[in-house]
Amino acid sequence: MTGAQNKLGVAAGARDGMVWVKAGSFLMGSEEFYPEERPSRRVSIAGFWIDRYPVTIEQFARFVAETGYVTAAERAVDPAAYPGADRALLVPGSAVFTPTAGPVDLQSFVWWRYTPGACWRHPEGPGSGIVGLADHPVTHVAFEDATVYAAWAGKALPTETEWEFAARGGLDGKRFAWGDEETVERQWVANTWQGEFPWQNLQLDGFARTSPTGSFAPNGYGLFDMIGNVWEWTVDVYGSHRRPARRSCCAQKESSVGAGFPSRVIKGGSHLCAPNYCLRYRPAARQPLTEDTSTSHVGFRCVTRG
Repeated sequence: MTGAQNKLGVAAGARDGMVWVKAGSFLMGSEEFYPEERPSRRVSIAGFWIDRYPVTIEQFARFVAETGYVTAAERAVDPAAYPGADRALLVPGSAVFTPTAGPVDLQSFVWWRYTPGACWRHPEGPGSGIVGLADHPVTHVAFEDATVYAAWAGKALPTETEWEFAARGGLDGKRFAWGDEETVERQWVANTWQGEFPWQNLQLDGFARTSPTGSFAPNGYGLFDMIGNVWEWTVDVYGSHRRPARRSCCAQKESSVGAGFPSRVIKGGSHLCAPNYCLRYRPAARQPLTEDTSTSHVGFRCVTRG
């Protein structure tokens, strides 16, 4: 390993755009919040490199330009993969968040709309674009899209353990990546939802949707946007070692239920996480998302090992 190393064992600059996280142990999970985060336990982990920022639209566009890759949201949908689904929804597209006009049943998921034509190039659907969003995290990427990009870049997706260890930034056992309080000196330090979800977005952090990567201070390891902005894919299959979630705050294709698509763990929360609904903008928080699902608030970052 080369590059300057700080007291937390993190070196920067040895690989372009990545940070080395030294081997160690940490308290993974939480007993304090949602059932799926339990049990809290001590875990040891080998060192690894991780992207300083989530993959951006500009980076993903370069990948597409060089490879001609077509994302899952842009491809024709095989009806056989979604038995019993509404045929009108079996068209290329992705799930887009749409705020409601007022309070709604938080079990209804009415703020999600499967939008034909929505994809990484058109994050809000047809008519929208990515001009001016080059440094925002790419969204509308399914698990396959993220893994193919990672392989092209000579990297991989992180495990859930790697991701959580990195997100904590050396603050073992803390609620948030910056400590135990939601804010720091009354300032918002991540892109999350302030107000009553899904209709009242006060934007106290300055953003209504995604934000440019690096808009907030890094954690103790020098990593940006580990919390909030967009959820991030990990390679782990969900449910292998902890209790299932009681509910998911992420959109999944209606037709995916029972279709045989496994769920992977996503981490970090997003700009749609609010205390009245989804207090999951914490390192220990986790959610399942089916591999075929893409949304306007899920992205990824990569790692390398050794």
